[in-house]
Amino acid sequence: MKEAYQIKEEIHEECGVFGAYNTKGEDIASWVYYGLFSLQHRGQESCGIAVSENRDIRYYKDMGLVNEVFTPENLDKVHGDIAIGHVRYSTAGGSVRANAQPLVTKYVKGQLAIAHNGNLVNAVDLREELEKNGAIFQTTIDSEVIAYLVAKERVTSPSVEVAVEKAMGHIKGAYSLLVMSPRKIIAARDPYGFKPLCIGKQGDTWVVASETCALDTVGAEFVRDVEPGEIVVINEEGLTSNRKYCTEKSSRCIFEYIYFARPDSVIDGVSVFNSRIMAGRILAQSHPVEADLVVGVPESGNDAAMGYALESGIPYGRAFVKNNYVGRTFIKPKQSLREQSVKIKLNVLKDAVKGKRIIMIDDSIVRGTTSGNIVQMLKNAGATEVHVRISSPPFKFPCYFGTDIPTSDQLIANHHTVKEIGELMGADSLGYLDLERMSEMVDGLTYCQACFNGDYPIAPPTRDIRGDMEF
Repeated sequence: MKEAYQIKEEIHEECGVFGAYNTKGEDIASWVYYGLFSLQHRGQESCGIAVSENRDIRYYKDMGLVNEVFTPENLDKVHGDIAIGHVRYSTAGGSVRANAQPLVTKYVKGQLAIAHNGNLVNAVDLREELEKNGAIFQTTIDSEVIAYLVAKERVTSPSVEVAVEKAMGHIKGAYSLLVMSPRKIIAARDPYGFKPLCIGKQGDTWVVASETCALDTVGAEFVRDVEPGEIVVINEEGLTSNRKYCTEKSSRCIFEYIYFARPDSVIDGVSVFNSRIMAGRILAQSHPVEADLVVGVPESGNDAAMGYALESGIPYGRAFVKNNYVGRTFIKPKQSLREQSVKIKLNVLKDAVKGKRIIMIDDSIVRGTTSGNIVQMLKNAGATEVHVRISSPPFKFPCYFGTDIPTSDQLIANHHTVKEIGELMGADSLGYLDLERMSEMVDGLTYCQACFNGDYPIAPPTRDIRGDMEF
């Protein structure tokens, strides 16, 4: 059970990964530090960096934000010309230090470090099979299952990259994966491409990251995305590719474009910012309403609100002040103060909304309680009408691929019509993004929409490593 209360009943990404390899033997641990900073939005529970120095893998990881964990003293403990890092939000396995990544494994062939974004749908079955053969697990995350499989295959394989290739034949689900041996980085993406992964280069340093914004942070030039199913090997000779598992059946997570990714990132050739602008334009076309001001719920709602304003001609404005010193989670307040919790993160600019008809744009509605609180805040501040527009379709099904959309019985859209949800929230009207028009956001890329229509690209698991998902 998570010990932190979510300010917004928002969905979360599991994590972000970042790796760097300097072919001239120069120290690049600080690159990973800054890369993880730019990926902090993908996970705020824990973080870590593993480095290879003189063919010895060392690491430091702990609970907390990047700047909290990596003080100058702690960062000084990790030096090397090869490094990988990770920021985590738990969707599989609990929020404890033991589950922080990268995972570092010692085995008969040496050492490996692994950083993983995503969820495996067959993690429990694989874990039990490995345990029957003597494996002892130190964590509760499915990333350790991948680590064991790679280590096991490496014993009979000529190289780490071959071991990763063989391990990919066993695992099913979503993964963007970085595997570091003492002299190589192997980057792999699942055949459906659920989670993003891209390659950059700056001088003598190769970089692999979850998002292009991390490349920008370290001054690396974008080279290309890792293709769904591709295995990329980076060593002192440069970069090579294995496309054995590449297929035409890609199914990217649409919520990277709606919510997860930073707006300055480009994923698989599609600008996240432009996707959100387009979502707002579609909402204005599909759900028009007379109003005086369009506002977004920070942060991801802002770009869609701008798109709505551009399309409708209604002025775009700012209605909320966000406390940037509050993370996505904080200590759970007493039950009597739950309704006040949203005010710790957001407050309304009364002068901006008083006496006005407001269109409020948000990225999603999960349980509905927080959205209702925000609507009430606007009305308490003097807004005469509040029309809510959501830049995604209604959530009706849980996700099994690394997004913590809860079980169906907790999803308000599963039990109420759109009109009923609007009434429960106290909104004057409510409109969602039409499922049929979502492809316009991503220029025709194929994507996963199972959380909206239940059409899973991979059969859901019969058991889950978290133990709290429905089947």
